[in-house]
Amino acid sequence: MFENLAVFTKRLEELNVRLCDPTVAADQNLYAQLMKEYSELEPLVTHYRRFLRAQKAKQEAQEILTDSASRDLHGLASQQLKEAEQDLDRLTEEIKILLLPKDPNDEKNVIVEIRGGAGGEEAALFSAVLYRMYTMYAQNRGWKTETLNLNETELGGYKEISFMVTGQGAWSRLKYESGVHRVQRVPETEAQGRIHTSTATVAVLPEADEVELKIDPKDLQIDTFRSSGAGGQHINKTSSAIRITHLPTGMVVECQDERSQYKNKDKAMRVLRSRLLHIKQQKHDDAIASERRSQVGTGDRSERIRTYNYPQGRVTDHRIGLTLYRLEDVLNGALDQIIDPLIAADRAQQMKITMEQESGSI
Repeated sequence: MFENLAVFTKRLEELNVRLCDPTVAADQNLYAQLMKEYSELEPLVTHYRRFLRAQKAKQEAQEILTDSASRDLHGLASQQLKEAEQDLDRLTEEIKILLLPKDPNDEKNVIVEIRGGAGGEEAALFSAVLYRMYTMYAQNRGWKTETLNLNETELGGYKEISFMVTGQGAWSRLKYESGVHRVQRVPETEAQGRIHTSTATVAVLPEADEVELKIDPKDLQIDTFRSSGAGGQHINKTSSAIRITHLPTGMVVECQDERSQYKNKDKAMRVLRSRLLHIKQQKHDDAIASERRSQVGTGDRSERIRTYNYPQGRVTDHRIGLTLYRLEDVLNGALDQIIDPLIAADRAQQMKITMEQESGSI
């Protein structure tokens, strides 16, 4: 399994030398490219070096234990052997995880789209709750958020809201949030105290660069209109809102959050580009064997992934059967306690597939 790690070690040493070269440092693009490769290899090589040290410690301990002339050191050697074997087991598992195929989008920013589903106004209010949860989570991780478009209701809910999350590793963690989120609670307008069930749909899209996806201007129909909203200051008196229709697919994107028509067009294009790239990637994923896709992954939009039960203070993620009685914490942005187990389950599934493929090739 570790046959290529010596090659990675040599490559890391080469990168270290090149990054210290003034001519490389002067070329910002090349320097950034080499630094990215260095940062990806460094954790793997560090673990491999620790693995080699643990192997050496194990070998030394075994030699002492087989040497009858060193009986007075057998106690220390036995302890050293035990610790070395534990280190080897732990490092082996950690290296296996580091060797798993990387998601090429993991370091990308994301566009999150939340839409109220079944439940009318209550679903729109729940969409606002989810938006608050994600913005607080982003703040906790030092990420920035930027509203791209929103359609607000009279009671302060969102029929639809889309926003950008910018920060290192945003996709690597938020990609697990795509799907249908269900809420069970007593609405404020419910006089008899009955629990209602409502849903909201969350879509998480990696931000698409222009170089990744070229859009022919001839394929776009761009219309302007006046912003609409719940009333008051949310309504513009000028036609600054933008609606872009991608003619080949019929996809429509609106943006009316900014008072500047230019800014709204720029935001709408970012959303359109990311949606089209997502469709392109989905077609690619569907073309590969189903067993090679993650079973946790980025759940389909039609898949009910999580339930938020207010009366019981409970959150349940149905993909991994995880239940937490920490609803308030989760809604205040403490999402890592759900996302970390999802990542662990995803890696375990990838590991299982890798092992099955390796055993099948023997």
